[in-house]
Amino acid sequence: MPKSIIIKKNGGPEVLELQNIEIGSPGKNEIKVTNHAIGLNYIDTYHRSGLYPIKLPSGIGLEAAGRIDEVGPNVTEFNKGDNIAYASVPLGAYSQQRIIPSKIAVKVPDGITHELAATLITKGLTTNYLLTKTYRLKAGEIVLFHAAAGGVGQIFAQWANSIGAKVIGTVGSDEKIKVAEKNGYSHVINYTKNDFAKEVLRITKNEGVPAVFDGVGKKTFYGSLSCLKIRGTMISFGNASGPLDPVNVPKDIQPKGLYLTRPSIAQYFTNRKELQDGADTIFEKIKFGKIKINISKKYKLADAKQAHADLEARKLMGPAILIP
Repeated sequence: MPKSIIIKKNGGPEVLELQNIEIGSPGKNEIKVTNHAIGLNYIDTYHRSGLYPIKLPSGIGLEAAGRIDEVGPNVTEFNKGDNIAYASVPLGAYSQQRIIPSKIAVKVPDGITHELAATLITKGLTTNYLLTKTYRLKAGEIVLFHAAAGGVGQIFAQWANSIGAKVIGTVGSDEKIKVAEKNGYSHVINYTKNDFAKEVLRITKNEGVPAVFDGVGKKTFYGSLSCLKIRGTMISFGNASGPLDPVNVPKDIQPKGLYLTRPSIAQYFTNRKELQDGADTIFEKIKFGKIKINISKKYKLADAKQAHADLEARKLMGPAILIP
């Protein structure tokens, strides 16, 4: 009988329970999938803790890659044996086998392993919408990205460099500086030791940056606003250091006429065609060497508690996965 991680109450990593589950056959527009690799993402900790409320009991996890075991009625775009990846609700990716809606899956091409695919969909699509849709990054621009050594951060700098842009990155420890530099950041600031806003202004000769990409949240939000140019864009897409305080628009946004947005994958990839096109763009960049991914750590599914503890302690040096 396949196993899955279930949460019955919100809390710390200790609420993650490994249980046997029964899997039936897929219904209309569904596919049955055996997961070979599962993506570990910060949003998983929000669902677990209750920061992003979910109905309990529930599975957990949005992202995985594997092979189709069975297709349900009305499914025409997939066949048994296809390699696929997905990163969307319903929750439950922390499992050995499951049934998902076919509309959330993308085909994984030859040359892309399950382990690689499981690190690419959430982080790759996030990078995709951040620098091609939320803010259209252009050659010659220099922007700021927080959590530069993280999974999204590593992809972001490589992608930005590939179009001729430069990125200033922040990290939370000195050991992460080399990781960020290796992935293409032109400057790296340890924000726990230095005032990153002052450093950004120094680097840009007091001009500031046109955009800040902030997945850290509470600890970096106001510093990010202060190093933006007039009419700059603040892209807040995560809360790794805690949820944001309420924003005072007249005080925080109005003085420089800033733009503030809180985007997510669901708003930019609204149907299967958009999803597949976005994934194909990422796969193509991997195949042509524009982006290189190094999986920092692999955990057994049974070790999901430790994986969450390490993730929240900011110990991981890049993308990590669970192996069912």
